Amino acid sequence: MNSQASRARLWWEIAIVLGLGLGQSAVYAVVQLAYRLTDATPLAEQTATLNPPRSDRELFDLVYQLLSIGFSIVPVLLVCFLLWQRSRPHLAGLGLDGTRPGRDIASGILLVVAIGVPGLALYLAGRAAGLFVAIDPAGLDAHWWTVPVLLLSAARASIVEEFVVLGYLFARLRTLGWGTWPIILATSILRASYHLYQGPGAFVGNLAMGLLFGWLFARGGRLLPFLVAHFAIDALAFVGYPWAADTWPELFGLPG
Repeated sequence: MNSQASRARLWWEIAIVLGLGLGQSAVYAVVQLAYRLTDATPLAEQTATLNPPRSDRELFDLVYQLLSIGFSIVPVLLVCFLLWQRSRPHLAGLGLDGTRPGRDIASGILLVVAIGVPGLALYLAGRAAGLFVAIDPAGLDAHWWTVPVLLLSAARASIVEEFVVLGYLFARLRTLGWGTWPIILATSILRASYHLYQGPGAFVGNLAMGLLFGWLFARGGRLLPFLVAHFAIDALAFVGYPWAADTWPELFGLPG
């Protein structure tokens, strides 16, 4: 296969991977933002529910939640298949080699502080300025399985986004000859785009997060810290939101 055919094949591969998950989400998010901006209700008075119930019957709600989480991991399995190496470490192409998990986890926890606090401040400022819709991270009804499912949902978001945006796209775009900063910019714009359903402010916040994550990943090449940080941030938001809304309803309460 000649070089031009190989490049075309890689571009088709990237399009398929994104079309199965995050690229699809980005397109829907752009359309959803257009819908929100043209709606009669002001953006600041709208709500986005991140983990809504999927049935009014508890057992089927649980089944649907688990099915949704399970099938959304398929693009991750695909990129693992595509970048699997015969020799150990098999997923080194994605930035996973398992050689220093303790240091990677500690780095991820530091990232939680670096991203979480400014991100929360941006959200509150954006809400005041009407640039964010109100985010309801924990829309599920209270059941015995609610917290475990919310934690699985946080893990799903972390795994899907970081495996694809950092691990896979960095590897493939480097193979295509892209430089470091074009890759960082492109992946950051993608990350910001599929959060547009939360309002223009979410684009800015996730663009900044993407630039930081991309720069650090390009320097270190290790994926685990970003998996840990993303999971921790989402888990705190999903599980802690009801408490925060009850404690500070003027800041985190939903529009009436």
